[in-house]
Amino acid sequence: MVKAGTEGREDGEAEIHGGRDRDGAAAGGGGGGERQTNPAACHESGIAEQTYYRWRKEYGGLKLACNPRFRTREVYLKAGEQMIQSETNSPAILSAASAPPSNYVAQEKLTSRLRELWSRNHSDVRRFDRIQQSLGIKGRHLALPMSDYPPLDTFASTNDAWIRVAPELGGSAVATALERAGVAPREVDHLFFVTVTGIATPSIDTRVISALGMKPNVKRTPIFGLGCVAGAAGLSRATDYVRAFPNEIAVLMSVELCSLTLQRDDLSVANIIASGLFGDGAAAAVVGNADRRPTKSPRVIGTRSILYPGTEDIQGWDLVNSGFKIVLSARLANLIAENIEAEVDSFLGEHGLQRSSIRHWIAHTGGPKVLQALESALRLPEGALARSWRNLGEMGNLSSASVLYILEDLMHADVAKPGEYGVLIGMGPGFSIEMLLLGW
Repeated sequence: MVKAGTEGREDGEAEIHGGRDRDGAAAGGGGGGERQTNPAACHESGIAEQTYYRWRKEYGGLKLACNPRFRTREVYLKAGEQMIQSETNSPAILSAASAPPSNYVAQEKLTSRLRELWSRNHSDVRRFDRIQQSLGIKGRHLALPMSDYPPLDTFASTNDAWIRVAPELGGSAVATALERAGVAPREVDHLFFVTVTGIATPSIDTRVISALGMKPNVKRTPIFGLGCVAGAAGLSRATDYVRAFPNEIAVLMSVELCSLTLQRDDLSVANIIASGLFGDGAAAAVVGNADRRPTKSPRVIGTRSILYPGTEDIQGWDLVNSGFKIVLSARLANLIAENIEAEVDSFLGEHGLQRSSIRHWIAHTGGPKVLQALESALRLPEGALARSWRNLGEMGNLSSASVLYILEDLMHADVAKPGEYGVLIGMGPGFSIEMLLLGW
């Protein structure tokens, strides 16, 4: 089992606590007050605590952690200037939008049809019923009407259906996101596209570009194979692009039609879980310079990608004659529980924050056990993952699109206040984790 330790920070790396309020004092993350310095850390760094506070006061309340490299006022101020520049230049998520298919089916009806299917090959369906009931899902959106699925009995036929539906849903999500951001299609400079439920060459983002009238020289980055983590990872890569090209606009499009990957002859526990857990949907996000952002749009202060070597068997696909066969290990929840606390704390520590600084949590809806593992390992307050739980219950796990649905929900609610922080967490095959630190 992989157990990731917290990596130490390099000398001179500034820990930032946040922007400054109207009085010049640093704004507290999560609405929680001023973060006090650690006297022991100051002592180990050779900095007198009173000196640290004097420097901080001179710099208008900027908080930098005690560090051996900050032994002179000049070095301290230079680190502060770098932090302010990083904060100012942070890309922003200008908008997010979802586009679920119109075919919504109650979970009870779906379960009934699936039970009928599996009972033909397996006499004991008690395990099937027990697993389905434990998921706590009320219903899911499907790419097609239920009557259209029986004839789709080959990989070619299901993938053709994916090619037919995916551009329409993806284009709808992108169009809505652009409208909300006040960005015209021809202003888009780079389109990132993520999926793990269908394949096409050319990739279907080309059809969306044509349908929406984007400029011919728009850059394209289609990404396949990241699985459920791709929503968060794609958002990170889009912000990387805007950080490098601050005057340009990037769009992330996610389309996942999980119902078209169902393996009817696979009686494994993993496939029974997948058949009751995953739903269909598309989503999009627009990323641009923070100067363009509406008040309710968060800046992306930082990102982190994590890969655990030797965990390829935890989650993913096996490619078989009938298409994509689910790989889903029972070790998944334990892997998350054993590692996520150290990973989150290390990530936040790079920015001078701790978990108590975070007001908003946007977590991938991996399933009940995954959300429970996150809540327990991170010791989150009650209701911290309410949006994730609600999204899971209403439409299931939408793979890479799920975090974008929850992000849209949060932004639409307009509850995040200036000075507050959020963390977006995605998880997927690899095994991998992607985190984004958001600031309002």
